[in-house]
Amino acid sequence: MNNVITRTFEMFVRVNAFHAERAGSFPAGSLGAEQFAILAEVIQELNGAVTSQATGKSSVSVATASRTDAYERLHESMRAIARTARAMALDTPGLENKFRLPRSGSDQALLQAARASVVEAIPLKAEFIRRGMAATFIEDLGEEAGEFETVISRKSQGRSAHVAASAEIDELIEQGMRTVRELDAIFRNTFADDPSTLAAWGSASHVERSSHRARQKKNGTTVSTTPTPPNS
Repeated sequence: MNNVITRTFEMFVRVNAFHAERAGSFPAGSLGAEQFAILAEVIQELNGAVTSQATGKSSVSVATASRTDAYERLHESMRAIARTARAMALDTPGLENKFRLPRSGSDQALLQAARASVVEAIPLKAEFIRRGMAATFIEDLGEEAGEFETVISRKSQGRSAHVAASAEIDELIEQGMRTVRELDAIFRNTFADDPSTLAAWGSASHVERSSHRARQKKNGTTVSTTPTPPNS
């Protein structure tokens, strides 16, 4: 979560705790009780979404490091096969074309080329081995391709989980802010003659601002990206 969302989340928790101290003022069935129940559910779902976001981000980081190692191993094996195929092409012109490294540096291009090389190398296995390739080079290439595919799949899944969780967090923050604004009106009416309680509510429902408020340029005007607190 970014700082703005973190501070807003913290505000939700403070408001929820504030309600726990004054639950008697909002009997079951009242709009206030309903809104506090909604806020409690938002907090619970936010906890889950934040965990999913962090897990997804961590998965991407781990998979990125693993992807680099797996890519280099597979690429090196492909280079050895392509190099050997060029030597074999001295007797069989055109053979080198079956084992070219992909021009594209994409993961899928390398993976597809590796899968194709496994198939193409089977009938030529003996010739490759005669030129110093390991007896298990085809099996090794297949395993490396499988490991690489697994790593890039995990990275993709982690990124998708992170994006989905981030979108869910944004939606929950928006829902929570709407709920707190609804509660703000209820609180100010319920405790209109109780300035100390209203002051405590204002403090609890206030979104803390950082010393450097996040801002963005929009149509030439500087606009704050901090959620508007209910008591603004």
